Amino acid sequence: MNAQGSLVKVLHNLGGTLLDVVHGGARHSAGIGGIVIHDPVEDSVLPAHALVLGVGLREPDEIAGLLGELGGRHAVALVVRAPVPLDTAVKIAAEESGVGVLGLTRGASWIQVAAMLRALVAEGDVGGDGLETLGGTLSGDLFAVANAIAALIDAPVTIEDPHSRVLAFSGQQHKADASRTETILGRQVPERFSRMLASRGVFRDLYRSDGLVHVAPLQNGSDGPTVPRVAIAVRAGDEAIGSIWAAVREPLTPERSQALRDSAKVVALHMLRLRAGADVERRLRADLVSTALEGGAGAREALSRLGLADRPVVVLALGLRDGTNGAAGEADADLTTVRERLADAFALHLGAVHPHSAAALLGDTAYGLVPAQQDRDAGEERAVRTASDFLDRIGARTGGVIGIGPRGEDAGGLAQARSGADRALRVLRAQGSERRVTRLADVHVEALLYELRDVVTARGDEPMGPIARLAAYDRRRRSNLIETLRAWLDAFGDISAAAAAVHVHPNTFRYRMHRLAEVGGIDLNDSEARFAAMLQLRVMPPDRMR
Repeated sequence: MNAQGSLVKVLHNLGGTLLDVVHGGARHSAGIGGIVIHDPVEDSVLPAHALVLGVGLREPDEIAGLLGELGGRHAVALVVRAPVPLDTAVKIAAEESGVGVLGLTRGASWIQVAAMLRALVAEGDVGGDGLETLGGTLSGDLFAVANAIAALIDAPVTIEDPHSRVLAFSGQQHKADASRTETILGRQVPERFSRMLASRGVFRDLYRSDGLVHVAPLQNGSDGPTVPRVAIAVRAGDEAIGSIWAAVREPLTPERSQALRDSAKVVALHMLRLRAGADVERRLRADLVSTALEGGAGAREALSRLGLADRPVVVLALGLRDGTNGAAGEADADLTTVRERLADAFALHLGAVHPHSAAALLGDTAYGLVPAQQDRDAGEERAVRTASDFLDRIGARTGGVIGIGPRGEDAGGLAQARSGADRALRVLRAQGSERRVTRLADVHVEALLYELRDVVTARGDEPMGPIARLAAYDRRRRSNLIETLRAWLDAFGDISAAAAAVHVHPNTFRYRMHRLAEVGGIDLNDSEARFAAMLQLRVMPPDRMR
């Protein structure tokens, strides 16, 4: 483990903005071996020199007890939501354990902080054993680049992607304003500011120009106007791959303006290096996840490389509802991009909640493999909570839904677990309810009906018996006997409810029921006849009923 991923580097980049040192530790210069979220229910295996996120820890006794455990496991530091209750017991536990205590700024998301920490402590590059530098800075280290730019132009900066997501930021952000703090905490430019920038044509000018774009102050509610900004697009050839934003209280000198222009070229090299590494890693992970889900001879080896061997796994399948066009009304041609964004967010969420999870986009479905608890129902219920939390975070506009399969006990059981997740996802994609997450166990019958409909469609079966006679009568007379029967069956024979469903008077509905019994020759007092009619109405394709 190298020093570039040490606590010193983390505090250099995130200290003062997201993290504050509450109590120093004995291993602050050691390389961080991994980012781990503390789970009070399940005893996690910590890598050496782990940085532990104490999500939900509030009581001093809990913090002191955990510090004692982490000391024995040689953890580097424990992060707790500020304000940290640093009483005598916590101080003593920190001293004796050698584990540092950091306070996380209020308002910062644990998931976003986990993602930034993992990016900061990631080792090296893909495709090389040695450390490579670009422009005098470690390849791909955007935080170091941001700090270097800030030093050159004497202004705090952020480096953002084309969707205004923050990739890295410099120190000294207190010199900016409240909106910059909000942007960093959310790792995304707030929507209200994005709208104002778009209405002013700032984004248009930014991505059409090779030069600096000056942004006048924006009104930030009760906090008053923002500090003026200077921005420049980061380009790779003709493609705009991001931007640099500096908060400047005074106009930049010509020398500093030129330094910012030159910096954009260096940032482009780092971003391209990161993109190349991310693409390779994404393809590798997708291959491993695909191999594991197939459940064949290579499944065990794939699970081992994913860190999921010898433990039960729950499979989650994320997709879009049928007919959705994504979060912002994208055209069908852009659905691939929408799915990729969702899959990346899904992988980020699972990685923060379950450090040993794995996720990848395979076709039009993103699969998540999550280690399960020993109790079968508890493992699936935890997966439901994780999935629901993710969908709540991304919002309903995305049209995202998640199916959860039964727990796979080993590599051989993963194929069945994936099949179950796919079947549950299919029900959610097609149905009109507002349900967004479900287990196969909760929609098993609906899944069976879809599969039976597939059989009927594939064989080209036509309606038979009473249903065929009613459909033929409706076609000849333009009547509504099929609709009437379906409403009556759905209402369990309640005439008033069924009549209201098809918007007719109960007496009219009774007449239709009498007529359909005559035309169809169906005995509605016979439970078997009712079941046969209901099943045929459910599985027969609608176009064959006309």
